[in-house]
Amino acid sequence: MDYLSDSSRENFAQVCSYLDALGIAYTLNPRMVRGLDYYTGTTFEFIHEDLGAQSGIGGGGRYDGLMETLGGAALSGIGFGLGVDRILLAAEAEGVLVANQFASDLFIIPLGHPAKEKALSIAQDLRQNGFKVEIAFGDRALKGAMKAADKSGSAFAIVLGETELASGSVELKRMKDGELSSVKISELGKALSTHR
Repeated sequence: MDYLSDSSRENFAQVCSYLDALGIAYTLNPRMVRGLDYYTGTTFEFIHEDLGAQSGIGGGGRYDGLMETLGGAALSGIGFGLGVDRILLAAEAEGVLVANQFASDLFIIPLGHPAKEKALSIAQDLRQNGFKVEIAFGDRALKGAMKAADKSGSAFAIVLGETELASGSVELKRMKDGELSSVKISELGKALSTHR
């Protein structure tokens, strides 16, 4: 703070006065460095005390001239980034979001590229009919994907591979008890409706 120019000091005082006027609590941190040298004014960070050592939820700052540096118009700018996972953890810590509040009707585990394409199509059709559908991506092994399905709280899961694509049928697994039933892919919505 001792090294701010007169105009920077004046601008910073104005930012603080706006925060005060809005009743937004803040703490000045002269050691905070956002790690990017394109900031030209006030930088900020959102933290949550209940998240332990990793308390940062997001942050950003003022970056006049960045657009011009990148070949665009000479515009002033301010921006920030937020960590969705950190926000959810903070919401859980405050009790405003119940853990595992979202539970899908179906968790699809595609094996291979053609199965991923079909999984997207199945998910879109089911979602248009009011079902909540998740798809396992990231090329996990089947065992890891099934663990993710179990952890997700989904009511049902299917594995979609070459055999299922060729036959047009899948084994619909009820996650609460592991019961399996053979279902035509085209009739998944009907099968899920009967178990709602």
